[in-house]
Amino acid sequence: MDVDRVTELAGEVATHMAGATTMAMVHIGDELGLYQAMAGAGPMTADALAGAVDCNPRLVTEWLRQQAAVGLVELDGEGDDDVTFKLTDEAAAVLAWEVSPAFLAGGIGMFRAMFADMDDILEAFRGHGGLAWGDHHPCLFTSTARFFRPQYEMYLANEWIPAADGIDDLLRAGATAADVGCGCGDSVQILASAYPESHFTGIDFHGPSIDQAIEVAAEAGLENASFEVADSKGYQGAYDVIFFLDCLHDMGDPVGIAAHARSQLAEGGSVLMVEPFALDGHVHNLTENPMAATAYGASAVFCTPCSLAQPVGLGMGAQSGEAAMREVFAQAGYSSFERVTETNANIIYQARP
Repeated sequence: MDVDRVTELAGEVATHMAGATTMAMVHIGDELGLYQAMAGAGPMTADALAGAVDCNPRLVTEWLRQQAAVGLVELDGEGDDDVTFKLTDEAAAVLAWEVSPAFLAGGIGMFRAMFADMDDILEAFRGHGGLAWGDHHPCLFTSTARFFRPQYEMYLANEWIPAADGIDDLLRAGATAADVGCGCGDSVQILASAYPESHFTGIDFHGPSIDQAIEVAAEAGLENASFEVADSKGYQGAYDVIFFLDCLHDMGDPVGIAAHARSQLAEGGSVLMVEPFALDGHVHNLTENPMAATAYGASAVFCTPCSLAQPVGLGMGAQSGEAAMREVFAQAGYSSFERVTETNANIIYQARP
């Protein structure tokens, strides 16, 4: 045994433990409004922050010290009695401002769900592998929506759709579109606001998410958005555009679902799909993709079990890559499949019959 390597690995695991602790602290800060209270406020004492959010001063003090230890807040002062803490604007863009495309704090609830659902996840590992999306802790649904929304706000109508062939023109002129696997409906709200001449139908098999989507759209006064609870092979229509936004890899029968989408496209219509960034070949992806560790972990407990719980249960996973997705659409009978653009986190594809 290489004792030095044991020491090195123990240090690496200890670092990961610190990261896990920090994610829990970030979730606390987000849930209690600690980051929002600090954003733009300048240096604050622990007592002042605790008073601003009506929380226990002693616990807020420990929370701030942890955040300072990992560099998420700045500490000023040498003695315990005169220390202040500051959330910089750069940190606020990641932790406090939900309109920022860099905002990540809202998605930390996904990690909470990993631990909240651990007994069920372990049972899935020991058994058939399936764990339905709707059987997870409710924090998963809201945190997933909050995680993806900043990216959709920034890129969906501004860059991703214009990069595809003809879709932006269709939607601006007035088209009929479906967002399959819409979840809590944030993407539908963004699309309906960006393209007021078009009508968007959000479709999802998870009833509670659709209930939330209907409520949010009503509050926003969106008359060109509607929602329905339906299986991804059960909806009917003649759509100019069908969207699959960060969801097709979660589905049990992506070939059958893509084939059904093809049958529901109007003449000249196409599918626009957003998928997590991944490189072809898992060994290549593991060594070259900086998002691989997080993506494979989420895939192991959320994406793949969700697929395995459904009919067919292909279990593509969140890191299936372009080649695997291209094969799905080839098997589904599409004549064209193109990568139209990408970011560090996503790849955007367009498929046409």
